[in-house]
Amino acid sequence: MGYFEKYQVDVPEGTSGNWSVSRFTVSKESAESGRLRAFVSMSRRYVPEGTYTQLKRGDEIVMSDTPDEIQDHLNAIRRASGRCLVAGLGLGMVAHAMLRKPGVKHVTIVEKSPDVIKLVGPWLISQFPGLVTIVEADILTWEPPKGEKWDITWFDIWDQICGDNIDDMKKLHRRFARRAGWKGSWARDEVERANEEWARSPWNPKNRSHR
Repeated sequence: MGYFEKYQVDVPEGTSGNWSVSRFTVSKESAESGRLRAFVSMSRRYVPEGTYTQLKRGDEIVMSDTPDEIQDHLNAIRRASGRCLVAGLGLGMVAHAMLRKPGVKHVTIVEKSPDVIKLVGPWLISQFPGLVTIVEADILTWEPPKGEKWDITWFDIWDQICGDNIDDMKKLHRRFARRAGWKGSWARDEVERANEEWARSPWNPKNRSHR
């Protein structure tokens, strides 16, 4: 895996409410099988051999520190400097990577699930005491303190890549237009591409001829 190992996290395993943090291992055989399926389906996503950490809500994996998921966040991590705002705590992977950069002074994280905060928050704060603020709130309705501004913002509040996410993304980019410099949303390029494909799809009712 190489390059991506430095971004993996060691959040303690545990459970709070319907949420849990746990490790999982992908064998060499499973990795090869996944790589073949990805090739056949022309998908770039598969999980290489290794041990990873995952955040689950019930039986659903919401986030993991696999190379593909790390890749999704690299642009935000590379751009991070000064004061950063991250919407969605997840495994704390993005904030952790940002705070390891010398130019990052502070990261504010807005997370609406108290269980996720309970599982991940103490670990992250212990790594960077005084440099992390975690706010329990919904980023879509949260009102930041008056005058608060950030150098970059990263919005990562969606469980899946879906065309419907674009409405929230546009709303958030408008809401924080004057409060932050660079702004990005998780998998926005793929979301926009999905919407473009749907707009051209023959299954789209708008593209069906009416008699």
